[in-house]
Amino acid sequence: MVILSVNDISVEYGTDVVLNKIRFSINEGDRLGIVGVNGAGKSTLLRIIAGTQSASRGDVFVSKGRSVGMLEQNAMLDSEETVYDEMLTAFDEAVKTEAKLAELSSKIEKLSGKDGDLYNSIISEFSALTERFKDIGGYEYKARIRSMLNKFGFDEAAQSKKIPTLSGGERTRLALVKLLLVAPDILMLDEPTNHLDTSTLEWLEDHLRAYPKTLIVVSHDRFFLDRVATKMLDIEHTEATLYNGNYSAFATQKAEARKTLMRKYEHQQKEIARIEGIIEMQRRFGQERNFITIASKKKQIEHMEKVSAPKNAPKSIKMTFRSAGESGNEVLVAERLSKSFGAKKVLDNVNFVVRRKDRIVIIGPNGCGKSTLIKIIDGQLDADEGVCEFGANAVVGYYDQEQKTLDDNKTVLEELCSAHDKLTYTEIRTALASFLFFAEDIDKRVGSLSGGERARLMLCKMILSRVNVLILDEPTNHLDIGSREALENALLEFDGTIIAVSHDRYFIKKLSTRIFDMTGGFFDFGGGYGEYETFRESRRAESVEEAKTEKSDSAEKTKYIENKKLISDTRRLRSRMERDEAKINDLESQKHALEAEAAGDAATDYVRLSEISEKITEIEEELDALYADYCEAESALGALGQQG
Repeated sequence: MVILSVNDISVEYGTDVVLNKIRFSINEGDRLGIVGVNGAGKSTLLRIIAGTQSASRGDVFVSKGRSVGMLEQNAMLDSEETVYDEMLTAFDEAVKTEAKLAELSSKIEKLSGKDGDLYNSIISEFSALTERFKDIGGYEYKARIRSMLNKFGFDEAAQSKKIPTLSGGERTRLALVKLLLVAPDILMLDEPTNHLDTSTLEWLEDHLRAYPKTLIVVSHDRFFLDRVATKMLDIEHTEATLYNGNYSAFATQKAEARKTLMRKYEHQQKEIARIEGIIEMQRRFGQERNFITIASKKKQIEHMEKVSAPKNAPKSIKMTFRSAGESGNEVLVAERLSKSFGAKKVLDNVNFVVRRKDRIVIIGPNGCGKSTLIKIIDGQLDADEGVCEFGANAVVGYYDQEQKTLDDNKTVLEELCSAHDKLTYTEIRTALASFLFFAEDIDKRVGSLSGGERARLMLCKMILSRVNVLILDEPTNHLDIGSREALENALLEFDGTIIAVSHDRYFIKKLSTRIFDMTGGFFDFGGGYGEYETFRESRRAESVEEAKTEKSDSAEKTKYIENKKLISDTRRLRSRMERDEAKINDLESQKHALEAEAAGDAATDYVRLSEISEKITEIEEELDALYADYCEAESALGALGQQG
């Protein structure tokens, strides 16, 4: 059942068109991801759906009786209450009903054995209200609040704090918690992954995957969109296109659709050129019958349904890090590093050696000391104990997520010129253009820039320096997907050493060759993120099983080993089925698109129909193999279930 329809929504500011005839609909239970470059109009569209902003033209229809809730990007909860008391307002009816039940209970106690009619009336009201209290989750809402707050890093002590005493990031997380507790029929989240560490983000993904209602989310986090979204809305050049599947499926479909459109356009252009060639030849003959042919051929061109060439992809940043030459093999040595802030010890006897061309990513929950560690590495902070020294020929470039090195009073051009006074004006302007600062942009005050623009300016400053060691603190924050991909590709081509802090799992998985995990201490893993996830799951399973079998006899130990193998085999088969299912969904989407094209635009294009037929045959063969593999894995999983 359709729960939301957006019909021809347009937004204009003077002569600037932000959104142009946006049209789509989603069903109950859909989880829609919205993507597009910074400034594409994603947040504007959410506000229009939520009713907090008006469109220039068009309408939004929400099914009758359905509630809509929206979390704006970086929205901070504004309240004078304590954390816990503010969350109670998400269950206003339950709180009032509970108070009314307490009042009725007191009356019942006082009237017991006295006024029979009044007593019976109150008993009847109490009974009906008790049923209502049960229906609205009255017996669970306090536990839900406590549990949700704990998941987002608010322990019992934090729950009693007054909200004005919290940091901006904490108040943003609280706004998200409250909206999740309210659980509207259409839940809309604008960049909800900001300010969340990896463990909280993973919990949120699981929660949203199980969310029984409808979800709309704007995000640049590709890993998050892969796990959460079932449909994608791509806003590009003021227009929107709806795709089935998660982010990876959408990216594949979009690329294929672009290739298909380009082939169709090129084919038509060749046909037009061929007909125009005939027309020119007939003109040269200059006889009467030739003019009849010319007129006929012109009509043939006029009656063609013209195919437009695909629009150019939105501009994205271009970067290449310039190397300062090769460093020594041992780039950085840290020994016995310790650091405390008051009574809180964030680093305790940390030791590691960074070698040339390592790509290290530091992970862990908020507040575990990641940024502290790289600030010590960069020399911005002194360790309480231990030493941290760079090796021979190490030339360091540092990216600060807080962007404290930017001067808000300077213009964009002045900021870059002051950092690189040996470069020419032309070199500076060329560099700024590669980071999408054009014309009037370079005269903007740094203080007026958006988060994304400030991030691009910081990166621009850094790439103009010749370095062979990069230290990056959350470099993908505020960047859109295109800019993130450009940064990732530049880092992969960089021939130096990288030490980065990041919560962006797509970035971590693509870049890392080594992981520093600071969850509950310091652990140095010599492999990429995918390998580390497998290792971590294995360790988790082992610790659970070892706890169960610690005091067991030899028979129980044998059973434990068998269980470990069963868990491993089960995980492997489930992963295999998930991969098959994802590929099947993607191929089915491609097949559906091709069938729709064959029945529509390509119905009379026999060359294209032949290509489509061949492609569908290939897809069906691949689907047959995938279904067979899925069934085989499912059967094996069932056998393991009986074994267990």
